[in-house]
Amino acid sequence: MHIVERRGRGASPPQGPDYGLDQEVADTLEVLDETGSGQVFGHSYGGLVALHTALRRDLDRVIAYEPGVSVHGSMPTDWAPRYERLLAEGKDASAMILFLSRMGFVPDGGMPTLLVWLLQRLTAEGRATREVLPTIVREFQEVRAADSDGSRYAGITAPTLLLGGGRSPAYLQEVLPLLVDTIPNAKLVMAPKMDHNAPDLSDPKAVAELIRA
Repeated sequence: MHIVERRGRGASPPQGPDYGLDQEVADTLEVLDETGSGQVFGHSYGGLVALHTALRRDLDRVIAYEPGVSVHGSMPTDWAPRYERLLAEGKDASAMILFLSRMGFVPDGGMPTLLVWLLQRLTAEGRATREVLPTIVREFQEVRAADSDGSRYAGITAPTLLLGGGRSPAYLQEVLPLLVDTIPNAKLVMAPKMDHNAPDLSDPKAVAELIRA
């Protein structure tokens, strides 16, 4: 298994002035070429990258967990200007809370700012999250730019497994039936007890078992 770190994350180069979804797809294709793999798994924005990679190449298999696909403006993005201002002011804890609450991942007022500030500085996971906060702005600009009626995904030829969690925000769940009806060889599996962060935080083993099954 090979993990592709998106631009601005880990050891990958920064997003740069010409950053776009096509750049992430090109990076993924380069890794596929280097490794000889024909399978891609993507989660959230990574799921959007996986689907667009499958539009560029015939793959053996695509798995996407709640891909960041916006259909007719379904993905919330109105928080982005304020989020960017908060980051510019050095208020990274407030920016993170704004993002999580407006995206429906935590309830409004459910995260004390001081606690988030401390976690961002005192825990390894918090520091890692803080480092990638600036990348979110450009990624959501790409999500907004890729907004469509969803019909483009009919061009995916690979067998596609779409996964979703019953505890995720409605807008993430509602786009999945549309995708499974649009992609010619697609299957949808919903896990009622999972949330949006199941693949990397809350239940990665269970997600792996769904894929194996």
